[in-house]
Amino acid sequence: MSGGAVAAVDLGATSGRVILGHVDGRTGSLELEPVARFPNGPVRLASGLHWDLTGLFRDVLNGLADAVRRAPTVASIGVDSWAVDYVLLRGDRVLGEPFHYRDERTATGVDRVHRTVPFAELYHRNGLQFLPFNTLYQLAAEQESPSGCLDAADSLLLVPDAIAFQLSGARLTERTNASTTGLLGVESREWDDDLIERLGFSASLFEPLVSPGETVGGLRAGIAADLAAPSGIELVAVGSHDTASAVVAVPMRAESAAYISCGTWGLVGVELGHPVTSDAARDANFTNEGGVDGRVRFLHNVMGLWLLSESVRWWERSGDPIDLSELLAAAASVTAPVPVFDANDPRFLAPGDLPSRIAEWCVEHEVAAPGTRAEFTRSIIESLAEAFAQAVRTASLLSTVDVETIHIVGGGALNALLCQRTADRSGLPVLAGPVEATAIGNVLVQARAQGFAGGDLESLRSIVASAFPPTRYDPTGCR
Repeated sequence: MSGGAVAAVDLGATSGRVILGHVDGRTGSLELEPVARFPNGPVRLASGLHWDLTGLFRDVLNGLADAVRRAPTVASIGVDSWAVDYVLLRGDRVLGEPFHYRDERTATGVDRVHRTVPFAELYHRNGLQFLPFNTLYQLAAEQESPSGCLDAADSLLLVPDAIAFQLSGARLTERTNASTTGLLGVESREWDDDLIERLGFSASLFEPLVSPGETVGGLRAGIAADLAAPSGIELVAVGSHDTASAVVAVPMRAESAAYISCGTWGLVGVELGHPVTSDAARDANFTNEGGVDGRVRFLHNVMGLWLLSESVRWWERSGDPIDLSELLAAAASVTAPVPVFDANDPRFLAPGDLPSRIAEWCVEHEVAAPGTRAEFTRSIIESLAEAFAQAVRTASLLSTVDVETIHIVGGGALNALLCQRTADRSGLPVLAGPVEATAIGNVLVQARAQGFAGGDLESLRSIVASAFPPTRYDPTGCR
């Protein structure tokens, strides 16, 4: 076993980054070297809300060029991103910028899918919670759109696979992200051709599947030249759904812990060896998504820090920049009761004036709305902490995992108030960190493929625990 460097391309719903990971299996050391960070976000065009994939790819290339300059012997590149959104191609041509999952078009797709395959049957087949933006609903909406590109396409790639295609020319779909489409069998982890046919999609659109750790291919000659990259650099499949990579880096022990991957979304669940597709799991809207090494991420989506970031963005429209650390400090000092609202209410999904929507929820439920920005922020934190605590309790009940600890990774691990209130409301200790869990999981899967690290997920997590000791929050008994 030797050591070396790999490059992680980690694309989130609000920002992207390129990070070098230096791993030495002989010493068990892991170091991250941030190389580039760039904004990412929706663009509203005449046709709806889209991603600027072209601009995003430009930023990825610039970041990779910097990575190669810093580590000329970098062995491989891995790409992860958010789930469900896709790119349609005809030949090598991208048929327009991909739709954003928050676009309003998906409602018609939900009706169309459920008329053909009732949700109860869908859940038995794909194990996915109902989210109106899951890929199969988006594709059904595309079918109904007179300006849709589905009929013209000969290939469909999810966002990280589309980036990998532009880098390498390989048309492949990585399994953890494919599991979020609703078109992958929950038991087989292969494309459900019967379901695809019943929904009227062409099976030829869906590319062969690869698992984390498999080699995707080498860089295109032109891309390698532009990056001044070494000739042997490879594209390696990682847990390309960012949550799958993040869960790799949760320093938990076997099945005694729950995890919360907390960023724009809060993904709350436990790791299992087999899916849970009971009626109770379906009714609780829990999902069974693919994990690295064949694990199952049994989890529930909570709206996440989107509630806070979008509220801050709305407040800043007045022209006054907001210091988030000062806002959180003010929220922590709020002593008056604040409302705990339903963080999963669909009204909070779309961009816009979230503070007014929170106030609207309070009026409808006959509770006093927050009055100040600090009170709104405290209300958001309390509502997220309660939603997280409830999801952990439900995950434990449905999976029969005796949860003793909650791990929070991602950006939410930096929010001390959220971590403490989650501990208080759940009655369980919270271990916070690492913050860059997604990039770390991406790096470790590549490192194992390159021989820089070895062992199962528990071995990789031991490296994480040593390199990034978590911060502990014990419950105070104050709900």
